[in-house]
Amino acid sequence: MGRGNLCDTAWARLERNLPKNVGRGGRWKNHRTVINGILFRQRTGIPWRDLPARFGKWKTVHDRHRRWSADGTWDRILRAVQADTDAEGRIDWSVDSTVCRAHQHAAGAHHRAARIPGRRCRPSQHRSDEAVGRSRGGFTTKIHLVSDGWCRPLAILITPGQWGDAPQLISVLDRVRVPRPAGGHPRTRPDHLCGDKAYSSRRNRHYLRRRQIRHTIPERRDQRANRQRRGSRGGRPTSFDPASYSRRNEVERTINALKGFRAVATRYDKRAYVFHGTVTLAAIRLWLG
Repeated sequence: MGRGNLCDTAWARLERNLPKNVGRGGRWKNHRTVINGILFRQRTGIPWRDLPARFGKWKTVHDRHRRWSADGTWDRILRAVQADTDAEGRIDWSVDSTVCRAHQHAAGAHHRAARIPGRRCRPSQHRSDEAVGRSRGGFTTKIHLVSDGWCRPLAILITPGQWGDAPQLISVLDRVRVPRPAGGHPRTRPDHLCGDKAYSSRRNRHYLRRRQIRHTIPERRDQRANRQRRGSRGGRPTSFDPASYSRRNEVERTINALKGFRAVATRYDKRAYVFHGTVTLAAIRLWLG
C-alpha cells in the first residue's frame, strides 16, 4: 500500500457503497487503484496529466471523478458512509464557511450545463455562474458546510466567494440527510446548532425556531443596537450560552482538515460540480478515518 492510499479497513467500508456497473458496456475495473489516484491528486493538487503511472491512465482517473461528480455518486457515497457511523451520537452540529482561492485555470468555463455522454446528470449539480467570484484578491470560491461533533462534514454547499454566509444557512442545512441504518426518515435536525455572528439574522432565527432547533448564534452589534433602539417593538434579546459556543471550534477543525487536501484549499477545477465532487470526496475521506 502506497503512502496516502486507502488502507484495507477504509477500503472495505467504501467498497460496498460503490456503483457496480456503468449501465451499457462492461463493469468498472480497478476501483481501488482509480480512487487512490483521485485521492493522490486531491492531496497533492497536481494536474491530472501528471498523475504517476501506478494509478493507470490519467484520463481514466479524471473521467471517473468527473462522472461521479456529475451524477451525484460522491454525494450518495457520503450519505452511505454517514449512515454506517450514525449510531455514535454527538449530533450537535456547527455551521461555518471558508474561502478558497481559485486558480486561474478554474476560470473561463462556458455558461452552459455540462453533459456526460451516456449519463443523465442532475440539474442541481450544474451552476450557470460556476461558483467563481471576483474580489480584490482575485478569483475565489466559498465552501459552506455543516459538521458534526466529531469534526466530520455532514453537508457542503459551493458558492462564489463574495456571497454572504447568512443567506446560505437554510440551503446548507436542507442538504443534510443522514440515513438511519434501522430504517425510517433520515436525520435532518440536530439537537443543537452553533454558528458565528455571520449567521445572525431574523430570517435564520425564525427558521430554526420553526424547526424547533436549539441554537447558539451571537447577535451582531448593529443588530443589537437596532433592536434596543426600537424598544418593545424590537423583540426580546437573543439567548447566548458561552459553554455551547465554545464548541464552535469543531467546525473550524473540520475546515482545517478539509484544507489539508491541496485540491480543496486551492480550486483547480473549472466546473462547479466537479469542485463540489472534489470537496465531497475529501469529506468522505475524513469519514473513513
